[in-house]
Amino acid sequence: MSVGAPSELAAKRPPQSHRVYGPSALGGGLQRFWALTFMLARTEFKLRFFGSAFGYLWTLVRPLLFFGVLLFVFTKILDVNRGSPIPHYPEYLLESIILFTFFQETTSGCVPSLVGRENLLRKVRFPRLVVPLSVALFSLFNLGMNLVVVFIFILASGVSPTVTWLELPVLVALLAILATGLGMLLSALYVRFRDIQPIWEVISQVLWYGSPILYTVQTASKHHLFGISFARILVINPIGAILTQARKALLDPAAPSAVRAIGGTGRLLIPFAIVFGLFALGLWYFNREAPRISENL
Repeated sequence: MSVGAPSELAAKRPPQSHRVYGPSALGGGLQRFWALTFMLARTEFKLRFFGSAFGYLWTLVRPLLFFGVLLFVFTKILDVNRGSPIPHYPEYLLESIILFTFFQETTSGCVPSLVGRENLLRKVRFPRLVVPLSVALFSLFNLGMNLVVVFIFILASGVSPTVTWLELPVLVALLAILATGLGMLLSALYVRFRDIQPIWEVISQVLWYGSPILYTVQTASKHHLFGISFARILVINPIGAILTQARKALLDPAAPSAVRAIGGTGRLLIPFAIVFGLFALGLWYFNREAPRISENL
């Protein structure tokens, strides 16, 4: 009985399927990770405004134009300030638009970020988490520039700075954590399910109207659902809680805080839990999918 050569035996074996995994979410050291994140954010900045006559100016002008239209409609046509005027309504509207625009820009930009860089992801080995984080970093830079305009507008309206303005960095950090967590989750989901983008566009619109942007929690508190004040329901939404607290901190010390609007400090743990829970979920899911992103593109 003759025994075949090892090469012949190997040839007769059934082929085995091997998965080739790509880099993980975080990759190498932190220094390289953040260097790549900043580099990709700079690249995003250059590509976004390449060939544009006004360049970065559009980032500042667009929310201001949107603010102008809404202010005209709600104060001149619908006259929302009739009867019980909302203190500093123009400033509150602008502040809320800018903060929500940051959230929307971050999440919507993250959704197609991995698919849009398919060629780069297939050819270069680098931490996959760099991609959505660079989108969030770019949006955070835009927010910083827009907040400068907001502060100028607030000061010009006669509002004096107070120590409560120091709450704003904390509120922005919470909003950034929420937006980044959702961005990580959505970007990884979009690689597998392309319906995520239109679904998220609808959800974003619901969040826009379901957050106290065009109105305040005081207005919402006049209405109830199953015996529960709409104000409490709105502030369970983390964006609603952040906007409510930002209004009190920057514009109107007499306005209800997020704690008062939701009905107590204990209940305020709900939006906090949502923020950090979504961030943890997004990081976990992205880290799980990161090695297979190139394969699934």
